Amino acid sequence: MGARALRAAKIAAPIDAALLFALGTPAFAQDTAANSTINTADTAWMIVATALVLMMTIPGLALFYSGMVRKKNVLATMAQSLAAVAIVSILWVTFGYSLSFVGDGPWLGGLDRWFLAGMTMDSVNPAAKTIPESLFMLYQMTFAIITVALVAGSVADRMRFSAYLLFSIGWFIFAYVPLAHWVWGGGFLASMGVLDFAGGLVVHLSAGVSGLVAAKVMGRRHGYGSENLSPFDLSLAVVGTGLLWVGWFGFNGGSALAANSRAVMAIIATHLAACAGALTWGAIEWATRRKPSVLGMISGAVAGLGTITPASGFVAPWHGVLIGITAGLVCYWACTWLKHRFNYDDSLDVFGVHGIGGLTGTLLAGTFAASAIGGTAGLLEGHPQQLLIQFYGVAVTLVWCGGVTFVLLKLVSVFVPLRVSLQQELEGLDISQHGEALQ
Repeated sequence: MGARALRAAKIAAPIDAALLFALGTPAFAQDTAANSTINTADTAWMIVATALVLMMTIPGLALFYSGMVRKKNVLATMAQSLAAVAIVSILWVTFGYSLSFVGDGPWLGGLDRWFLAGMTMDSVNPAAKTIPESLFMLYQMTFAIITVALVAGSVADRMRFSAYLLFSIGWFIFAYVPLAHWVWGGGFLASMGVLDFAGGLVVHLSAGVSGLVAAKVMGRRHGYGSENLSPFDLSLAVVGTGLLWVGWFGFNGGSALAANSRAVMAIIATHLAACAGALTWGAIEWATRRKPSVLGMISGAVAGLGTITPASGFVAPWHGVLIGITAGLVCYWACTWLKHRFNYDDSLDVFGVHGIGGLTGTLLAGTFAASAIGGTAGLLEGHPQQLLIQFYGVAVTLVWCGGVTFVLLKLVSVFVPLRVSLQQELEGLDISQHGEALQ
C-alpha cells in the first residue's frame, strides 16, 4: 500500500500543479490589468491610426507612384511599395523597434526587445504609457515602412529590383533606425529639444535627401528631357492621393498617441494644410500656364501634408493654412526651377515635395510652435532658440541620410548592378524585373 500511495502521490502532484496554475493565472492577469495604465479609448484610436498609416503605403503610395510612371513600369513601381511592407515589417520586429525605442542611449537603443522578447500583454513603452507596447511597436512600424517606400520614387523607371531590396535593407538599418531613435526614441536630438511631431525629419526629409542622392548616383532616365515621360494614368495617382490624405489623419493625429484634443487639432491642421497646398499649387499653374493641372493639385496637396507633418501637434489650425500655402509655393519652386537648374532626374519629385516640404515644415514648427498646444514655444512666442535647434536637426538629417545613402549605393553596386540595362529600361521594368505586364 505504501508503494501504491507513493505512485498515486507522484501522479497527483503534476495534476495539482496544473490546476493551481490554471486557477492562479486568471487572478494574475486580472491583477496585472488592474494595475495597468492602458486606456481603452486610446488603444481603440491607435488601432485605427495604425491601419490608416499602413493604408498609406498599400495601397496609397503604390497607386500614387504607379499612376505617375509609364505603363510599362506600373507593376514594378507597385512591387517596390509591397516589398517595403514585407521587408521592413520583419526587420522592425527582429531588431528595428528595439534599437529605435528601447533604451535611452544618445546614439542608439538596446536589444532588450530583440524579436519582441519580454513584451507582455500589458507592457507599455515609456513614450506611450496608455496603450499596449505591442500596439506602439506596430504603429511605429508603419512609419518605417512608408519612409523606405518613399525613397523609391526618386529612382522609379530604372532601378533593378534586386538592388532596391538590398538598398532598402541597408537604408532601414543605417539611416532610419538611428534617426528614429535620435528624434523620437530619447536620442541626442530629442534631448536637445528638436520638434518633429510626426516625421518631418524622420520620414520626409530623410527620404527626400536620400532620394536626391540616389537620383544623382543612378543617373537620369533614358530620354529624360528629350522624350515624353508623361504619367500613364493620373486617375490612379488621384485615388492614391485620396488614400494618402485620409491616411495622414492617422499619421499626424495618431502621433498624439492618445484619443485627445491634441490629436484632433493635429488632424485639423493637417487637413487645412493639404487644402491650402493644393489650391496654392493650382493657382500658380493657373497664373503661369493658364490651366491648373490635376498633377499639380495633387502634388500641392501632398506637399501641404508633408510640410505640416513635423508641426501638426505643435501649432494652431490656422497655422496649417499658412504652412500649406508656404508648402505650395516652396515645393512648386523646388520641383520646377530648382530641379531644372541642377538638372537631376528625381522621377517622382520625392526631394522636391517630401524633402523640401519636410525641411520647410521642420523650420516652421520652430517658428509657429504654440506652448498652449504642444508645450513648447516657438519663435513667434519669444523663443528664437527653438528655430536654431530646428536648423541643427535639419543639418544632422541631411548629412547623415545623404551620406549613408551614397555609401550604401556604392556598396550595393559591388554585388549587383544598381540600374537595369538600356534594353531592359526600354522594354519596361514590369517585363524585365517581374515577367509581367499590363495589357
